[in-house]
Amino acid sequence: MLDKPNTQLDVLLKETPLLNFRAPTIRKLVDQRQWKDLSPFDRAGAVYDFVRNEIMFGYNKADNIPASQVLADGIGQCNTKGTLLMALMRAVGIPCRLHGFTIHKELQRGVVPELVYKIAPENILHSWVEIWLEDRWINLEGFILDEAFLKALQKEFASSRQSLCGYGVGTNCLSAPQVDWQGQDTYIQKTGINNDFGTYDSPDDFYAEHMQAFSPVMKVLYENGIRHVMNWKTNHIRAGKVPAIPLRD
Repeated sequence: MLDKPNTQLDVLLKETPLLNFRAPTIRKLVDQRQWKDLSPFDRAGAVYDFVRNEIMFGYNKADNIPASQVLADGIGQCNTKGTLLMALMRAVGIPCRLHGFTIHKELQRGVVPELVYKIAPENILHSWVEIWLEDRWINLEGFILDEAFLKALQKEFASSRQSLCGYGVGTNCLSAPQVDWQGQDTYIQKTGINNDFGTYDSPDDFYAEHMQAFSPVMKVLYENGIRHVMNWKTNHIRAGKVPAIPLRD
């Protein structure tokens, strides 16, 4: 792990099996968007906005899939969208690392089927991305939810509550969370965090130590059935059909 920037920053620009930014689809995307022609600040912002709003909030088959697969899926959650974000940042020359956590399962309520929620592990693996820009670290978590999904929740709840833990959100300022790129930290699930694993040079290193606490049976059920129901739910929420769930004040 790297605690502070030094001559080892080049480690945070390397390609890895999960951060496979030399994959043809990723190289083509970077070239088409002409991100490398932008200033470092605008480069980081363009990549951030792409992952936030052009990769929809949804659930892939596993956390430890390569960036090229996340791009092909067109959907992702905190961990998988984070992998794609890191790969794209490194592809355009922005050093980055992963910060690992767990969040309480309550944050996923409303997206996880209720019967599954009752037997799900209490702690869910979570991460955000830290980029080195303008001589400082910037924490990026606000890319997880696409704008359409977040706006549907704001329309449903923001007039009556500012604190929300559920539906993939963990914030105390639902009407105006820190999600837009302004060169500052962004967050959208921060209030659900309950354990801190520290920083890692790559998601490969993180998943070598930590994986979701699924039993073999639950893993098969998740990959082949549960996640598809969760993606159906995210699509319905995005369309304004927000299911009612118990919410803590």
